[in-house]
Amino acid sequence: MLTITEEELLALAAGALEGLGLSSDDARDAARILVLGDLFGITTHGVSRLESYGERLQLGGINPRPDIRVEKVAATIARLDGDNGVGTLVGYRALQAAMAMARESGTGIVFARSSNHFGPIAPYSYLAAQAGFASIIGSNSTPTIAPTGGREARVGNSPIGFGIPNPGARPIILDMASSVVARAKIRDALKAGQPIPETWATDKEGKPTRDPKAALDGFLLPIGGYKGYGLALIVDLFAGVLSGAAYLTHVQSWIDVPEEPQDLGHFFFLIDTARLGDASWLAARVDDFAGLIRATPLADAARPILLPGEIELDRLERHRRDGIPIDVHLRDKLAGFAALKQEKAT
Repeated sequence: MLTITEEELLALAAGALEGLGLSSDDARDAARILVLGDLFGITTHGVSRLESYGERLQLGGINPRPDIRVEKVAATIARLDGDNGVGTLVGYRALQAAMAMARESGTGIVFARSSNHFGPIAPYSYLAAQAGFASIIGSNSTPTIAPTGGREARVGNSPIGFGIPNPGARPIILDMASSVVARAKIRDALKAGQPIPETWATDKEGKPTRDPKAALDGFLLPIGGYKGYGLALIVDLFAGVLSGAAYLTHVQSWIDVPEEPQDLGHFFFLIDTARLGDASWLAARVDDFAGLIRATPLADAARPILLPGEIELDRLERHRRDGIPIDVHLRDKLAGFAALKQEKAT
């Protein structure tokens, strides 16, 4: 491992995407979301994702030069066609469109289609909150969850996130998948040769397993049993069905067919909190809200009560101060992608 600054990581990630064919502006915007993922300590959804993005860009599964189009269908609703671009670029453009509408009309809703994996949700929620917008953001994904009572994956782990701004202080952010964990954590366990908790996944017969390989061949377990399954379905209805994107088993697997477009869908619901009251009004209410939670008597003195996103925001501050750890092999891989631009020029 080595440690680099935020700007160095952004330049490294953007350079890799440029080498893979993206324009300079698009590469930097797409990289920004992944770098924020690493700043938050969500390394499974940070710049390490460029390895899989890079493979798909090289195979033609992702369009490096998409013509991303926004179609406004109502005063505060738009549809965005990502033209099979890098998911973090499509997501960032959708966030920008939603913020523009929310500034103008108080709310902004964007449904995105023809996209790919768009990284973690927390960076989008954070950027929205920093600009004064409350947000609800979600995406569908490759099927990894069997419907309750079934033994075949039909539903994705459909992540969803929420963000509430807190003027002058930290926002409150919740970023969660509908499964107990993301498949990336199971892949990491397999690479490390470590078992997983049996609450994470089942084998292909639907039986809980501690074997990460059997888990990857099987199904993820939804949070809260049938409630998590229901949440995953609803997120896919918004992200896939309402956006016009693929949904459920119509979503292609980026692992099985990396050369094929996934046609993932996302949604961004933003509210301009300035329309509800001034900054001091909101700050006072959020601070009081947080104070009531923190004042809860502790069940265990060694385990303080935390607000959603607090751990990630602690990491953000630490990484901006002390630098971001990155695996040397990943650094070299990204540098190799960046070198492709020079190779093409010669």
